[in-house]
Amino acid sequence: MSKDTFQQDLSKKEQPGLVFVMQLLMKNKCEMPKQEIMTEIMQKHLGKVNCFAYDTNMAIFTAENYKEEFEQGSIPPQLIVTECIKFPADRIDDFTRSQMWDCQEDRDRILSECGYQVIAMNMLAGGMKYQDRADMLMDYLEALVEIYPECEAVYFQTSGKMFTVQAIREHKIPRESRFIYFAVNVRFFTIEGTEEMLVDTLGMSTLFLPDLQYHFHGMDPNWVVNHAYNVLSYIYDNNNPIENDETIDGVVEGNMNQAVQWQCHYEDSLIQPVRGVLDICMNEYASGNRNYEE
Repeated sequence: MSKDTFQQDLSKKEQPGLVFVMQLLMKNKCEMPKQEIMTEIMQKHLGKVNCFAYDTNMAIFTAENYKEEFEQGSIPPQLIVTECIKFPADRIDDFTRSQMWDCQEDRDRILSECGYQVIAMNMLAGGMKYQDRADMLMDYLEALVEIYPECEAVYFQTSGKMFTVQAIREHKIPRESRFIYFAVNVRFFTIEGTEEMLVDTLGMSTLFLPDLQYHFHGMDPNWVVNHAYNVLSYIYDNNNPIENDETIDGVVEGNMNQAVQWQCHYEDSLIQPVRGVLDICMNEYASGNRNYEE
């Protein structure tokens, strides 16, 4: 785990549901693939698509099997793929790099060797049903790594996660678990000069669902990370049924246990970017000052 020291920067604020951005990292500049090849692969993964704009700078598709509802009617979301451009790796700061748990051994090599990127994003998808949007985005991801065989890794801008392209192509993650696995980061921090730790998540707000936060001491952080993934899955599977001041099962010897109940409270995050989180108070393991009774 990283031992670097970072400062809080609470000037950074997150806006839920914004454009979802994936950066496909390349060692060398590549040309825009042929329109018919892109369309064929997109349809293989996403069903019916329409490529309504294509040139050497950008390709834009509509995913016809998905719809966003507006007062005037429903329209399909747009999937945008840019030309291959320079990748400014120095814009990914040390704070973000320290939380790239899924490719730690390859992180520095990838960021130093990959000088180019293709940017893929979606538009007109914020009003979709959240599970439909998650499925579409992950199908989009799997199409992209097939369209670009020269891709080395994919960086998820919203959460700061990065995966080697091999990990994406060879994954065996269940369909309903892909978004949390690839696009939601579970981060870990220690508080300098104390025995306090913080585990939080980043990336759920793409779907207008809450991220999590644990401020604690005296418990194995790996147990807390595992708990976080379990709670994220519960929130995703059930459209976040957790209300303010409710309790959820805590952890005993590394496993969730009904005998221990931890209280949940919605508040602003302690670590950047500032966003609404579901803070989970871990009873005798909790750090910080909490007074939820009003």
